[in-house]
Formats: sequence, C-alpha cells, structure tokens
Amino acid sequence: MSGDKKLELLATVPLFARLRGRELERVGRLAEEIDVPADRVLIRQGAIGHEFFVIVDGRVRVERDGTVLNTRGPGDFVGEIALLDERPRLATVTTETPCRLLVLAHREFHTLLAEQPDIQLLVLKALAERVRQLEPERAD
Repeated sequence: MSGDKKLELLATVPLFARLRGRELERVGRLAEEIDVPADRVLIRQGAIGHEFFVIVDGRVRVERDGTVLNTRGPGDFVGEIALLDERPRLATVTTETPCRLLVLAHREFHTLLAEQPDIQLLVLKALAERVRQLEPERAD
C-alpha cells in the first residue's frame, strides 16, 4: 500500500484519529499493514505477547479458556495487555472474517505510547473498560 493510502487508512482508526501530519506519519512508519484470512489465530492464550493489532476491517473473536468473551471489529485493538505488563496473553483472539490489520511489534508499540500521550491515554482507557467488562461485579 502506498504511503498516502496507509496514512488515510490510519486516520480512519479511532485510536489514531486525533493525530495529524508528522505524528500520523510516525505511526505509519511504525505500523505494518497485513491481511489475514478468516479462522486464523492472532493471539494464543498463555503465549508471550510480541505484537499489538489494530483492526481496520473484519471481525475477531476473543476467548478465554474456550469461552467467547466478545468480538471486536474495525477501530478496535487487541494485544495491548501482554505488551503493557510483559506477561502471557490472557485470551485467544481468532479472526472470524478476513481481516485487514495494523501490527505494531513490542518495541514499536512502546515507542508509540512514549511519543503519543493521547494514544497512551486511549489505550489505558480501553484497558480499564476491558477490566470492567471482565469483572463487572468487582469494578467500581
């Protein structure tokens, strides 16, 4: 994909929507775009996390211990928890449909968070919301 098309694509992702110009170009250099077929495991529960995925097109299913927790679609992201705490993955994520994804490896993910406080805040807010969804009776 050309650089301009990739930047246009990045600008449609809510996580990056506030970025402009050089900030968006920086994300474009850090992120790799990939197409993944349906029924492909992106993240396996218990494995060590090495990447973060932003869903551009398609849907993924999130499961823990064989139980479906939810699905995520365009604009959502997965894989941040294991990259933040550097511990094994908490869930398995499988593509339900063909997906177009943006992928950031461990180092690029941390670079992005360090350089873009707005993105760091959005990731942390999403993380808090996911904790609340997993433990609704305990969340205050």
